[in-house]
Parts: sequence; C-alpha cells; structure tokens
Amino acid sequence: MTGSGRPGSGIPADIRTDVAHPARVYDYWLGGKDNFDADRAAAQQVLRVMPEILDTVRGNRRFMVRAVGFLRDTGIRQFLDIGSGLPSSPNVHEIAQAGNTGARVVYVDHDPVVFSHARAMTAKNDGTDVVWADLRDPDEVLSGAGKLLDLSWPVGLLFVGCLHHIPDSDDPAGIVARYLAALAPGSYLVISHATDEFSPEKMQANAEVADNSGTMLIPRSRDAILRMFNGRDLVDPGLVLVSRWRPTGGEPEPNADRAWAYGGVAAL
Repeated sequence: MTGSGRPGSGIPADIRTDVAHPARVYDYWLGGKDNFDADRAAAQQVLRVMPEILDTVRGNRRFMVRAVGFLRDTGIRQFLDIGSGLPSSPNVHEIAQAGNTGARVVYVDHDPVVFSHARAMTAKNDGTDVVWADLRDPDEVLSGAGKLLDLSWPVGLLFVGCLHHIPDSDDPAGIVARYLAALAPGSYLVISHATDEFSPEKMQANAEVADNSGTMLIPRSRDAILRMFNGRDLVDPGLVLVSRWRPTGGEPEPNADRAWAYGGVAAL
C-alpha cells in the first residue's frame, strides 16, 4: 500500500505514505508541511508521552546550525550531511556557503520524499548535490558524494540525529568508522544522538511509538554515543547536551536540559 502515492497525486508511486518516516515526523515537529497522516499521527503520539520532544528536536537543529558554522569558520569547505532529512532553513549549505565561501555540500538520505525535495532545493546551486542512498552503505554514499566532493581534502562529516535510527546489530560505531577511513586529515566529525539518560520512561515510550509506527528509535547513553566518535579528540566542550554545545551568546536557552540529545564535534 502506498497511501496517496499514486498517479496524479504529485507523490511518487513507490513512497509509503501510510507508514511514518523519521524525516517526515521530524519535519512535523519543526513546523514543516512535508509530512503525511501517518507521520502526523506518530508525531502527536510522541508529544503525548514525551512533550520534551519539541525541545529535543529544536535543540538538535540549533546544534547543527552552530556546529556547521564552527566548521565553516574553521576553514572547512566541504560537507557531507548523512541522513539529512527534509530541508528546513537554515540548511547546511546555507550556513556553509554564507559569506560566499564557495563551500560544497552533499546531502544523503534514503527517503524518496527527502530526495525529491533536496534535489529541487539544490537544482540551482552548483555547490550542492544530493545522494539517494542508505547510510549503512558507505561505499555507495562516498561514491555518489565523490562526484562533487574531493575526499583527498578535509570534509565536515555530519551525522545529525540519524544514528539513533540504526540498531546495534548494524554497528553504528562501525559504520561511522568506515566513513572516517575515507576522509583526509583535517576533517571533522559531527554527531548528535538521542539519549535516555534523563527520563528513561518517557524516552522508552517515545521509542515504542516509533516501533509501533513502523520506524525505529534507539536512544543511547553518553558512553555509547561517545564510542561512535571512534576515539577521535572532541573539541571543547566535548560531548554535551546539544543545547549546551557552544550556545549562542554563551548561555544555553531556558529549556536546555529538556533537549535530550548529546552532541559533539571531533577533529580528525
């Protein structure tokens, strides 16, 4: 069944609109419109069991903005955004290319809706591209990204809010390691990831909604998330709650401790 993905609907026929997808649920929480009934139902269920989800996704988004800005100001001019999700301004390329830096950005996602939107968004920007691939296949991702990025030069590698959708059986830390092996010295790794350390009950209820909706959420401990950096040295302040990573103005927002995700940036 493909829900409204049928001829004449404007939605590709192979898109499952009757099953929630993390990128589209996330889009709903951010106030976007690129989501379907199944996504909205799952999003609203999570809101009932874990209202802190809004602080978490918004804090995660702001972390991405600050982290990409940090890499840009450090001199990184190539970005690979894995599991990018639906476009929500400011996007990675808008931040990375601010000030006419000439930065090149490749977005990667396996959802057809994300791919079509990202393709439309990047169509008139020669410094951006999008790869339709599963992040668990680094060879395919890197092959596609290599059409725009020169991997012999430093890259900002982003896993923002996506690795908590990868089960332990797929070895998320090992997946990250395969990407790191392909990057040049001087590159950076950015990771943010949901945690259950602050309210195991609410986060478990969130994960159960995801599971019942056909998606997957695996919140992890700080130590488990730290292992995904594969021993690389993190820049200050290390691995912290996303709202506490170099907050704008130096002070975190009032609801910083309600953003239940850790984030960090490591130098390679």
